[in-house]
Amino acid sequence: MVQLLVTYMEMCRQPAGEALPPPIVHAAVASERPDAASFMSLYRAVGEPLRWDQRQSMPAADLDHFLSSPSTGLYILRLEGRAVGLCEFDRIDTPDVELTHFGLVPEAYGRKLGPFLLDSALRSVWDRGPNRIWLHTDEWDHPKAQDTYRRAGFSVFTQKLEEIEP
Repeated sequence: MVQLLVTYMEMCRQPAGEALPPPIVHAAVASERPDAASFMSLYRAVGEPLRWDQRQSMPAADLDHFLSSPSTGLYILRLEGRAVGLCEFDRIDTPDVELTHFGLVPEAYGRKLGPFLLDSALRSVWDRGPNRIWLHTDEWDHPKAQDTYRRAGFSVFTQKLEEIEP
């Protein structure tokens, strides 16, 4: 077991100001319902460098149910039609929505696409009227994750050391 510092953050009001414009021509974010194979391909491309494994260990029937559930919100960033980013929310039909996964494929890093994806997805989820959106992040996440979340309007509400399988 490995101890990781896990930071819990929340956003209690809609993003202020205008929506971020696409930083690159032909960059677009949309709510999508991909099939399991397409979702897992993107999930692995985004998550392997960050040690994401939650969806990989789900039985196929559970993954299909999750992907088709009305309480799941999936926002995909595409560049000229190619999926390069993912923003996943759970329980979008409840007052407290969880941002469960957010990230880009490594070749999309450094192009201001992450803040654009996050801002677009958050604005869409806020249109549903939650009380708050929350997330947790840890030391294995991208080094700029917490700064990106703070700039989007999240603030820390607690931190804990948690034991995780390496």
